[in-house]
Amino acid sequence: MAEPLPLCHLDGALLPLREARISPLDRSFLFGDGVYEVIALHGGYASRLHANIARLKRSLSELRIRNPHSDARWNELVQELAAANGGGDLYVYLQVSRGAEFGRNHAPLPDLEPTVFGFCAPLPATPAEVLEHGVACITAEDTRWARCDIKSVALLANVLLRQQAVEAAAAETILLRAGWLTDASASAVHVVIDGEIRTPPRSHQLLPGTTRGLIEELAAAHAIPCRSVPVSEAGLRGADEIWLSAATRGVVAVTHLDGVSVGNGRPGPLWRRMRALVEASWVRP
Repeated sequence: MAEPLPLCHLDGALLPLREARISPLDRSFLFGDGVYEVIALHGGYASRLHANIARLKRSLSELRIRNPHSDARWNELVQELAAANGGGDLYVYLQVSRGAEFGRNHAPLPDLEPTVFGFCAPLPATPAEVLEHGVACITAEDTRWARCDIKSVALLANVLLRQQAVEAAAAETILLRAGWLTDASASAVHVVIDGEIRTPPRSHQLLPGTTRGLIEELAAAHAIPCRSVPVSEAGLRGADEIWLSAATRGVVAVTHLDGVSVGNGRPGPLWRRMRALVEASWVRP
């Protein structure tokens, strides 16, 4: 990933990222007590901003952290931060912690002023090699906590699972829980079986991905069969196509899983169609 861009947002102010400081007593530092969002902008346009803000609000509500801004202000903050860093193709990372308490108390949850932090970085382009040949992934048991539907900053399990992929020279770790597909370490997972896109049902066990939502909307709009349905390990391994989706990568084809070819070992035709539809959605109407 490219280095972050120079200006950040911290509690209402724009300042150089290298000069930003928070209290060591901030509860995100002590407890992982906070949430985050990643918002992709293409040519300065955030096509899924409404979904990102809705998910941020839900995460805050689930952790009982006071939402410090209105929807309109969140929108402005994203646009201001992106513009201050030159706009273009980038992503905005937003983090909201419960705030800094003078002490370290598990409970009761304190009523604090939330800490709001944001920075930008260039949006990584998908390499031509990946578009042509897809990526390799491995599988692992899903060891994340029981509330994966909350976009919490407590990501140690995700980091360790992603490290397994790095050590295996793979792009991602696809996760299984008791023999059923959930997520990947930093992506949603879609499988194609008999011409139908299948994605595990929304639950506490997986994150409601905004790009996943986009794929479901595009499938409905273009008469592509698509269902939220449990996907077994056997279904995953026998799928005709496997995709990863995320805000910073769009939709990517998985062509090898645990060293075995997916389908014919090449990005599939339905992925190519969906990739074109997703990229078209990034253009400002």
